[in-house]
Amino acid sequence: MSENDRKRPSPPRKPNQRAFGKPAPKPDGERRYGKPAPKPDGERRYGKPAPRPDGEQRYGKPAPKPDSERRYGRPAPRPAEPRPFGRPAPTPAPESTLKARDTALHVLNEVLEKDAYAALVLDQTLRDMIYLPYDLKADRDRRLTTRLIYTTLERLLGIDYMLSKLLDAPDSLPAAIRNLLRMSASQVLYMDRVPDHAVVNEAVNLANAGPHPELSGLVNGVLRNLIRQKDTLLWPDRSDLVHHLSIVHSMPAWLVDKLIAAYGADMAEDILKSPRPEDHVVVRHNRLRMPEEQFVQWLDRQQWRYQKGTMPGAYKVYGVAHMAAHEGFREGLFTIQGEGSMAAAEATQVGRGMRVLDCCAAPGGKTAYMAESIHDTGRIFAWDKHEHRVKLLEALVQRMRYYNVRPALRDAMTWWEQFDSDMDVVLLDAPCSGMGLYQNKPEIRYGLTPEGLADLCNIQASLLDTVCRYVRPGGALMYATCSILPEENTQQVEAFLKKHPEFTIEKLPGTIPEALRAHETPLGLQLFPHRDGVEGFYMARMRRQ
Repeated sequence: MSENDRKRPSPPRKPNQRAFGKPAPKPDGERRYGKPAPKPDGERRYGKPAPRPDGEQRYGKPAPKPDSERRYGRPAPRPAEPRPFGRPAPTPAPESTLKARDTALHVLNEVLEKDAYAALVLDQTLRDMIYLPYDLKADRDRRLTTRLIYTTLERLLGIDYMLSKLLDAPDSLPAAIRNLLRMSASQVLYMDRVPDHAVVNEAVNLANAGPHPELSGLVNGVLRNLIRQKDTLLWPDRSDLVHHLSIVHSMPAWLVDKLIAAYGADMAEDILKSPRPEDHVVVRHNRLRMPEEQFVQWLDRQQWRYQKGTMPGAYKVYGVAHMAAHEGFREGLFTIQGEGSMAAAEATQVGRGMRVLDCCAAPGGKTAYMAESIHDTGRIFAWDKHEHRVKLLEALVQRMRYYNVRPALRDAMTWWEQFDSDMDVVLLDAPCSGMGLYQNKPEIRYGLTPEGLADLCNIQASLLDTVCRYVRPGGALMYATCSILPEENTQQVEAFLKKHPEFTIEKLPGTIPEALRAHETPLGLQLFPHRDGVEGFYMARMRRQ
């Protein structure tokens, strides 16, 4: 730039024009930057609006109207009006209890209409909730859901009996409505923590939200009638004892008949009326990983409520949801196993270096017990004919770190010549009715039929005939079921011994506590929940000559 350019004069300015800084005020008072100048009429262009003369609000919550009408949010309470017809107005239920009842109804529909197992469906339904951080409300929901399901199933025949007095054709109702009535009736008749009026209101809400809202009026009417008449409705009298016990204790009449024939009327009634034990899980420590004293210390650190069981190493843990999700279980520190199952595994008396066959092994409780008893030596062959159950065995072996167990997909009904007379011990925990578990699995009793029981007995006899050939001379054959029906137990063993004179029955070992062995007979040991405090289980130990 030249010297002349630097000295070139600036162009002439307009009047009131500033070269630098803020612009000069304009004659009309208009502002080009910053806050706008107040207008003469008080109108505001930014910020909160000025109050309007009529009191109307243009933003935020609307001003109350003279007639109390609400334009947004929840509607204002309306004056009560009589409903001459139509379904009753739903009363809002607490979200927590409504969710618990909705979950319980879903599980009941699956169990009663699709023959599913309650524990499996409930576990799958609640799995997402269980893995969340501990929450008292969620835990309360889980306990309510569980109690609704199991009370309804345990009392199903009695509930149906009472509802039949209030409905002309209960079987013609849609399954969802019938099961809703069953679940609600179980609360009215057998549970006292929820007021009756709340049971009705929540049932109506569920009916309105379900596939048949047009029947919510029927739900309301039936439940209100049940509440009014529950103290005057009569149960069947004892003149027909089988029918009385069947309805009062919710056991199919043909099974009541069998129990009376097997054990007499008094003991049969004791079996049926024994209450379901407090919810608990029996755990047993992994003896290859830690001694029992160390396991007890570990239990104490978990701050669980527990007590020692009857079988050595067994501990009953109370109030823990989904124990299989616990870190200690996943790491193989302990396993879950009923005490009757432990006793059957202990009765095998397996020892170091033995070759053992567990014929119908899954899910693997007795396999685990025996693997630890032979101290990771020898070999245990664990068979199951279902692939998904073999995967359970494989997961058990990996989790518990057993190196002497060989899971395999094999049908024990098929003869495998390479194992002929090869085993020191053969354990057959045969497929059975599961009637020893009827307290924990109440749905079992409703799915069992006389024809189904006969088929199971034929399968058990065929399995015994096949697997006994794997026992070496001098070896042991252990037969077990989780049933309390003689057809599957003592009668099965008696028939087997007549057909196979090379086998003789032996007394159970003294390592099983005397409290459980006290009722052993020449044909084995039958355990009962009401008498022995463990699941119903049968076991017989036989020796090949």
